[in-house]
Amino acid sequence: MAVALLLFVMGSLSFVPVGSIVLARSDRVADLSAGDSSVADVQIGVLGLFHPREFTLRASAGTALILHAGEERIVLEKSSGVDSATIQISDHDVVVTSAARVVRASKLTVSGRKSDPVDFVLAVPEKIRRRYHGTLEIRPLAGSLTAIVTMDRETAVASVVAAESMPETPLEALKAQAVAARSYLVASRGRHREFDFCDTTHCQFLRNPPPPNSGAATATAATRGLVLAYNLLPIAAMYTRSCSGNTRTPAEVGLSSAAYSYFSVECEHCRAHPVRWSRRIATHDAVALHSSDESARLDIDRRLGWNAVPSNSFVVRTDRDQVFLEGTGEGHGIGLCQSGAQAMAEAGADFRQILSHYYPNTTVVTWPERDSGQLSSGPFARLP
Repeated sequence: MAVALLLFVMGSLSFVPVGSIVLARSDRVADLSAGDSSVADVQIGVLGLFHPREFTLRASAGTALILHAGEERIVLEKSSGVDSATIQISDHDVVVTSAARVVRASKLTVSGRKSDPVDFVLAVPEKIRRRYHGTLEIRPLAGSLTAIVTMDRETAVASVVAAESMPETPLEALKAQAVAARSYLVASRGRHREFDFCDTTHCQFLRNPPPPNSGAATATAATRGLVLAYNLLPIAAMYTRSCSGNTRTPAEVGLSSAAYSYFSVECEHCRAHPVRWSRRIATHDAVALHSSDESARLDIDRRLGWNAVPSNSFVVRTDRDQVFLEGTGEGHGIGLCQSGAQAMAEAGADFRQILSHYYPNTTVVTWPERDSGQLSSGPFARLP
């Protein structure tokens, strides 16, 4: 049975059919049916976990990188015989070295020949090497180099899905993950002062863009533009590796509530097949640690390693100068349970059913591919 809504749009009363979503802005109504191919970009700070003072930059095969450092221009291209550069920090500047050329500037920008996105490889020597597609800016900040990759949102979604999923994850679970990741990117821009997101679990884990024929790329393409909405606005969808049989609300783990309050839902897979873990921690390190306290858990993980305390669900036993923890689950336990989503997909559920289960009272909507990075203050012209 068709459903319709009456909404005030641009100062007039409109009869609105259900089916797709159009965002009314102050200057225009974004009509998704027009097939706008311009995708909103996101700025992601990468490799900052290593506090790098040096990067190496290399052009991918068949591409040319155009480096701008102050008034200087450097071209990296394999066919020219010079396809790499080293970038180091020096006081408040970057120093770019390529072959026999050395350039000093306040920042470095990298793009294709037409200032367009391009494939490149960025590395922290002897620590990590990753491939990206987009444009790059490198500048000094607080004693280390900050690298910011600007990439289109769908590339970012595919990269997140590839990083957050196991190789055997079914396609419908990957689609659910893609919608959740995209929702987060749409709703949470500006989490950092210098860029929108980082590439760690503080925001969303991100690796290399996946191959076009991969499950992550396929799931991203199949859900292009789809996000989760609650009360007419997209939500910053949270997800967890494995819950303990019931997902949690932010309040249950000591976090403040957001626009979407989440709901605790049963996860049949994790109830029947819980991930069990145990840890020993020095008593002085565990003074402030309590079950169901995400802030305390993250504090210990920052100091001792990101898997020091895998979840918020555990019991504590003191053993001389150590604390013994026995727990279940992985992660904060809020929102989509990736293990449960995989089990639901294997049992025949599609991505919409998975999302409906883990994010009750939300709706999957189509979000405009061109946006300002801000949630609109205007009304929605259509609501699914």
